[in-house]
Amino acid sequence: MIDTQPPQRREAAALSVAPGTRDFFPDDMRVRNWLFGEFAAVSTLFGFEQFDVPVLESEELFVRKAGEEITDQLYCFEDKGGRRVALRPELTPSLARLILQRGKALTLPAKWFVVGQCWRYERMTRGRRREHYQWNMDITGVPGVEAEAELLAAITMFFQRVGLTHTDVGIKVSSRKVLQSVLARYGVEDSQFAKVCVIVDKIDKLPREKIEEELAAIGVSPSTITGVLSAMQIRSVEELEALLGPTSEAVADIRRLFDLAEGYGFKEWLVFDPSVVRGLAYYTGIVFEGFDREGKLRAICGGGRYDKLLGAFGGENVPMAGFGFGDAVIMEMLKDKGLIPECKQQVDDIVVALDESLRPAASGIAMKLRRAGRRVELVLEPKKMKWALKHAERLSASRLVMVGAQEWERGTVMVKDLAAFTQGEVAVDALT
Repeated sequence: MIDTQPPQRREAAALSVAPGTRDFFPDDMRVRNWLFGEFAAVSTLFGFEQFDVPVLESEELFVRKAGEEITDQLYCFEDKGGRRVALRPELTPSLARLILQRGKALTLPAKWFVVGQCWRYERMTRGRRREHYQWNMDITGVPGVEAEAELLAAITMFFQRVGLTHTDVGIKVSSRKVLQSVLARYGVEDSQFAKVCVIVDKIDKLPREKIEEELAAIGVSPSTITGVLSAMQIRSVEELEALLGPTSEAVADIRRLFDLAEGYGFKEWLVFDPSVVRGLAYYTGIVFEGFDREGKLRAICGGGRYDKLLGAFGGENVPMAGFGFGDAVIMEMLKDKGLIPECKQQVDDIVVALDESLRPAASGIAMKLRRAGRRVELVLEPKKMKWALKHAERLSASRLVMVGAQEWERGTVMVKDLAAFTQGEVAVDALT
């Protein structure tokens, strides 16, 4: 295809960021590092180990599961070796690949976390981009809802660490088994379940008529549609028990989860909502979704149990539960609430040569301090003292180290303590 755009327009396009993606300037990176640091800190406090995987995976890893919107959102292509590959849209299938590689050698339970970039070609809205970074925590080898409770405890601890409370954020919880039970009562075949989940997952996003229309389009009868939508409006475990009966496995799981939440101290964050089913086909039990209580933003995070994922890739099924937590929505919320900290560039020392002939000496002083573990900004050009002082203030430096001719002859440097507003000579050998 011949490009008929004017050269100026082509040059402008080449210098523009691709739609739905972001640049991170140094000031943006400081904030991102703070956020990712909180993700990692919480994971570590809960005893999780970090892993990583390539952003480029086999396309087949993400298209094996039918009935998912995510399949249509893949950035996929054929590489130069003729292989079909994709930029990962999520991290859980990659985790499954690692678990399968380890096989019986993996000590269970395994508690792993990752922060990685994901790509989806989807419609862009506030908090939704075509690339985002996602924090995942996953527990492999624990069959009970104790795993989900531990994951929810980690999420709520993160919220608290960044200044959010249960009045700002709630977490909707349910179980895929609720919808399964309702559909079974109406004789809906298991093969329809994944498709119904994808549609029910849109209940908060689409008008009721549209939901009814989509369910009818996949062959769900009018009476079943009415029954499903009625069940999805239940808002208490007691009502759910009245519908499904006291022996229901779904009811037992949800009751146990709420009991554990009370023990952990995060029960006030939870909201029972059976319409939460999550759109991904691999979920099998408890599911949950973090939401903005003001209703301004889309889902903050989501996860649940996926005990049959490994089997979908030809392995032996192992109990698994986890969540994904993107960076885009939470940053929008923290901006709205003024909770993003001021992440200034910071150094410990500014080192400046007061004479060009002393630049080698100043370089040596800077390296001596760096080897001692101090963050040092070496002034690389001839600058006046007034500039150096302003520069030190901008970088929140604690000291200004001046290498002058007379002091250097005496084997000292002049050190100005910018917090105490004092200065004095310090022997080079004693400088730390």
